[in-house]
Amino acid sequence: MSCVDLFSRLKPKINVQENKKDGFNGWMKCAGCSEIVHESELADTLNCCPKCDYHYKFSTEQRIDQLADRESFKELYSELVTVDPLSFVDDESYCNRVANAKKKSGRDEAICVGTCKVNRVDCAIGVMDFNFMGGSMGSVVGERLTRLIEYSISNNIPLIIVSCSGGARMQESIFSLMQMAKTSAALAKLNKVGLPYISVLTNPTMGGVTASFASLGDIIIAEKGALIGFAGPRVIEQTTGEKLPPGAQTAEFLIERGMIDIIVSRTHLKEKLSLCINFLID
Repeated sequence: MSCVDLFSRLKPKINVQENKKDGFNGWMKCAGCSEIVHESELADTLNCCPKCDYHYKFSTEQRIDQLADRESFKELYSELVTVDPLSFVDDESYCNRVANAKKKSGRDEAICVGTCKVNRVDCAIGVMDFNFMGGSMGSVVGERLTRLIEYSISNNIPLIIVSCSGGARMQESIFSLMQMAKTSAALAKLNKVGLPYISVLTNPTMGGVTASFASLGDIIIAEKGALIGFAGPRVIEQTTGEKLPPGAQTAEFLIERGMIDIIVSRTHLKEKLSLCINFLID
């Protein structure tokens, strides 16, 4: 073969696969330890890194499946739906935001409440969903929770609330803030009759939720690494002009200062909940 033939533009070209996909193949760098893990490993460990126990997001459905005994959960008060009492509009209308949140999360509100069994013990349970408008507390969230607390009292069963929220829902203004007082008053009635309430704080639990029912548990459990507080770290630093201590507002920081009682890895949460419930009802 001559040099001309060797470098000719007419010679057969190498076939290159142009439609090869470079998408996600299941491997990821852990946000906690920077080690490489596969998503199948997270599925086996309740979305916790198998190497450092870093806690990733957990959906409402996953949370209920984790804590409730198999096929024991029954949803309550799903007929309560959000309305727009203030005809609120910012970048878009509140009605549009709610519709988009329903489409994104697959749920109708930022909380799901109902009854279940936890290791064969009947319980009332509420689980917040951060995928629905940041888990914000509006009128329906407050009403569902209040009715759940009243159900707990009427049926003489323990109460569990799993919080995951950015705080009160700004689009409902004072109506949202009123839910802080309403849920707190209902919990005072629960306490008066001597029924246990266990509050579980997950990442993040902030704002009016922290300032009301999330902080009123007989036992307050936090997941490892959860961000817990009223205002976010950046807001505090901008307001006070002071730099927060390292790790401020994490569960590990707050347990040293007495705000929470226990830090529990998600993989052991049901076991710990069951232990606390049985201790309090005996």
